[in-house]
Amino acid sequence: MDANVTKPPEIQFIPANWESISSFAGSLAVFVPENGSVNELARKLDNICGGQISKYLASPEFVDLKAPGIEVIGYPGGCTARSLLVAKVPVDATPEQMKRLGTGIAMKAAKSGVCVLAGDLDTISDIALGVSLGSYSFDRYRTAKPDQKNRENSLLVVTGDPKIASDGYHSAAAVAKGVNFTRDLVNEPANILTTCEFAKRVSEFRELGLSVSVLEEAELERIGMRTLLSVGAGSATPSKVAMIEWKGASGPPLALVGKGVVFDTGGISIKPALRMEEMTMDMAGAAVVAGVMKTLAMRKSPSHVVGALGLVENMPGGRALRPGDVVKSLKGDTVEVINTDAEGRLVLADLLWYVQDTHKPSAMIDLATLTGAIIVGIGNELAGVFSNDDELVDAFLCAAEREGEGAWRMPLHDPYDKLLKSRVADIKNVGDRSAGAVTAAQFLKRFVKADLPWIHMDIAGVAYSEGKSGAVPKGATGWGVQSIDRLIKERFEVT
Repeated sequence: MDANVTKPPEIQFIPANWESISSFAGSLAVFVPENGSVNELARKLDNICGGQISKYLASPEFVDLKAPGIEVIGYPGGCTARSLLVAKVPVDATPEQMKRLGTGIAMKAAKSGVCVLAGDLDTISDIALGVSLGSYSFDRYRTAKPDQKNRENSLLVVTGDPKIASDGYHSAAAVAKGVNFTRDLVNEPANILTTCEFAKRVSEFRELGLSVSVLEEAELERIGMRTLLSVGAGSATPSKVAMIEWKGASGPPLALVGKGVVFDTGGISIKPALRMEEMTMDMAGAAVVAGVMKTLAMRKSPSHVVGALGLVENMPGGRALRPGDVVKSLKGDTVEVINTDAEGRLVLADLLWYVQDTHKPSAMIDLATLTGAIIVGIGNELAGVFSNDDELVDAFLCAAEREGEGAWRMPLHDPYDKLLKSRVADIKNVGDRSAGAVTAAQFLKRFVKADLPWIHMDIAGVAYSEGKSGAVPKGATGWGVQSIDRLIKERFEVT
């Protein structure tokens, strides 16, 4: 089932073998605390390299390097490595900081292969996860150049007890594969990742023990998901809903709901041409849900989680939704469409109500690249998080902080509802230019039952990166898979 997935590098956990280390042709990485003390592995490597590590540690450059940080020493003497990477470790380094160092090592080593001298560090899994995530590259549509064909992409981790380290990495490896799956979906061009192809790829999850069902347009019409169907009415690609369930425990499930607009032209309210090509990523919410579901299955999570993906394409056409149209939702509320480029909330409205009716969840989280307004408000470093439940949202924000995925709580406030009052229907799909992300959340809140803990995540600013930065690759980031997986571990698993 992994033919369409960028695979993380195969990680081998090995004992110290200095003949193999000194002949390794890729990059060697060592970890040095801020105080400059080195462990036995670093001392041994320093001897092999003619004291290059100790010379660097005595330099002003090491003092000035901010921890966590990495210095690259090119072609060190005494070995065949292309580079030596010295990772400066903060005092009382957190798992997230060690993961970030691992990601930085992978990015600086590119595709040359990495041998990480981790020793007895108790954060080996975090380092390995970081290296695995940092090794990601979406290049399946590039024609390989001759000098790229035989590049090594191996990852060796030198540790005192390879078996314990390998066993401990099992859960982290599942996360890496889930993040990569999400990134691949978001990076795919829209002529490849149609609604049909998206549904096909998640249907392959059945091989992992997940239950998957795909609702086609005729069934969606029968059910009454007319706001969702209205979004895809102008497209030749059929609208679909994919339902994915992981039942690793009994009881009511946590529901994850994702906006999956595989391409968004804006419909009749068409977007400007500039950067419209990036609207291949408007299905990132559904991609994150899919990545989380894959992760849960691969690590055999003792939890009950259901994922709902609303898969549509927003195109202009003779049957397309028009500004001024009135559409009736599954809940029964009527919606006046003011702007067809505010389509994600129409998809989610029906999907949220459907999931509540059919699965009776204990809590619900939706994810969507919903508004440009969230980027205007808080930029590209943080996702906007809205919630009706303090305990649930606090647990998520803590999980996001521990995983290094930026998130910030935004307000839900009933007085904003007046901005969505319609002249002809129960509600309109946009307000004026003010508080656009908040009014979008208020719109969705209308389709959440009052007693259900719920989080809405507007990930428009964090799902896609314009350039490689820190631990984030250029293009799809996979934001949210790690944080939601941690939230499930800490709050929704049965022990």
